[in-house]
Amino acid sequence: MRIAIAGAGGRMGRMLIEAVLDSQDLELAAALETTGSPLIGTDAGAGLGRTAGALITDDLDALSDADCLIDFTRPEGTLTHLQACVRHQVKCVIGTTGFDTAGKQAIRTAGQQTAIVFAPNMSVGVNATLKLLDMAARLLNSGYDAEVFEAHHRNKVDAPSGTALAMGQTIAQAWGVQLDEVADWARHGETGPRETGHIGFSVVRGGDIVGDHTVYFCGIGERIEITHRSSSRATYAQGSLRAARYLARKEFGLFDMQDVLAT
Repeated sequence: MRIAIAGAGGRMGRMLIEAVLDSQDLELAAALETTGSPLIGTDAGAGLGRTAGALITDDLDALSDADCLIDFTRPEGTLTHLQACVRHQVKCVIGTTGFDTAGKQAIRTAGQQTAIVFAPNMSVGVNATLKLLDMAARLLNSGYDAEVFEAHHRNKVDAPSGTALAMGQTIAQAWGVQLDEVADWARHGETGPRETGHIGFSVVRGGDIVGDHTVYFCGIGERIEITHRSSSRATYAQGSLRAARYLARKEFGLFDMQDVLAT
């Protein structure tokens, strides 16, 4: 497959480029950056001390040379890229988080015209953790309070993280409720006793934390903790390549990493 990478100059973009260059079955077809970036016109592998053979560009028509785009940018950028993917019949792996309702609907609509994997976290380990959470939440559906904790680097701009939201959503579905109706997004001041059946969220932003997530099921006399910690973005990159390979067999449709891992 010929792969395009969005946000080629960012930390995740560079990691994705390196993963593609190191793969045996994938080829880097295009590398995208925002208009005005000083990296435009340079080789996509220069930041890695390598020659990638593809120049960084802001021209979305470069996607016409690709089979699949991998995008970990920002919602507004991803949606623009997705329009170009539909126009050029390019498949898309979306790891971007922070979409509003309209943005998620735009992705669902695009899935009727091209094949998309959309997931808040591409890590195989995180998606295995979601499976464990579903099992735990079904067993601990009474007498336990659920709390979702997450920590990320100081430059992450959305909170809670997409992964934390997915964890909360997994618990809510197992409990047969809507997350928005039971989520406690913040606590400050005189909050009163904790409300039974609610799911609390807490957030840390600091330093260079790649990503830590812990779900607590707190009962009387005991506490169950399910934790996933990322020490490198490499796990996200490898999961993204696995998602791209999965899309090679799809013409259109919207999928997630659970679909990818089931094959």
